[in-house]
Amino acid sequence: MKRPVPPTRIVAGLLVVAALLAGCRKAGQPSPHADLVLPKLETPAPVSVPPAPLRRRADGCLEAAPAVAKAPAPPLPLSGRLGLWVAVVDPATLAPLRAVGTNPDSVFPLASTYKQAVLWALLRAFDAGRISPTQRFDVTRENQSLGAYPFDGTNVKELSVRMIRNSDNTAADILHRQVGLQSVQDVADGLGLCRTRLILPTKDWWVAEAGLSATMNGTQRWAGARGAERARLAQQIDADARRYRADYVQRKLDDYFDHRYDPDLTLRSMNISTPYEFGTLVAAEFLRSGLSTRAASWQREVMALGYGRSALKVQRQGRVQGFGGKGGNGWRVLTYSGYVELKDGRRVVYAFMQQGSDQTYTMPQTRRAFAWINAGIDAVLAPTP
Repeated sequence: MKRPVPPTRIVAGLLVVAALLAGCRKAGQPSPHADLVLPKLETPAPVSVPPAPLRRRADGCLEAAPAVAKAPAPPLPLSGRLGLWVAVVDPATLAPLRAVGTNPDSVFPLASTYKQAVLWALLRAFDAGRISPTQRFDVTRENQSLGAYPFDGTNVKELSVRMIRNSDNTAADILHRQVGLQSVQDVADGLGLCRTRLILPTKDWWVAEAGLSATMNGTQRWAGARGAERARLAQQIDADARRYRADYVQRKLDDYFDHRYDPDLTLRSMNISTPYEFGTLVAAEFLRSGLSTRAASWQREVMALGYGRSALKVQRQGRVQGFGGKGGNGWRVLTYSGYVELKDGRRVVYAFMQQGSDQTYTMPQTRRAFAWINAGIDAVLAPTP
């Protein structure tokens, strides 16, 4: 298929690099969503956490975030519900050594930040011999998602690059379905991230939000579904999504955003996580991926193309040895995550999440988001008092 003119409606996951460089109210205005707001500690210094293995509950789920200092206030105003987790992590245990957080256990929509989990699942499939980097795919009525999309015959390796570098939704959906919906969810489940949902391709979110998924419309069980029930419902939602042309979904979605927008529906429809859980996923992704040398090289090469390195203060200071990052945006939603390996050997992870921004198009808030991320990184890297 030929490339289309991208739709004028901004949809989750269309990360335009030029817009990322653009600059832009009080941070964290109250919302109807109940957030866990951690009390401010008497000392502003980040808590140093003993390097013990990450702890799980009896049901196998990762425990809540450890008690840490509240993240510094955003240096530049940000609106809506906000979440942040920044930590120096132990490369052996993945446990946070020094960390700050704001609402680290609150659930947020991930938007395209989730796509790094598709890459990880893809590389597991590559190591298992189930997929080749030279395997090629065409864009079809069923698999085309919103936004710009690849040419027919694009191979797996290039699709993985487009998914992270360009945040190409169709590339992500092709790869997500190829490895299997549950295989992507397994990335979270294997780490005990029980508040993290990664199972749905991008087109599924928008079909659900636009009211076109008979499955989503017909059940109250989706939000709390786990295991086999979630996998079954996800397959049905995905089948609903594949019946619609992308341009038709876009028109219906525009009408929904203009007249019936519901932030709770965004949480039900999109993939979700918490700042702490997703920060843990990022740490595992880079420090305990379980991938072969070749697959790990592919992963780092592609993730280095994701946005964030140039926005980091430590990068401008010449302190960064390695980086991998991914961001996402949607209707009043903005997310960023990253892994930073410093030349002094310390490893830092960050996860920024925003929902309910007073700006419907959130990309101009990137500079404000990274001002807060940088303040968090400064806090965890500061000398111990």
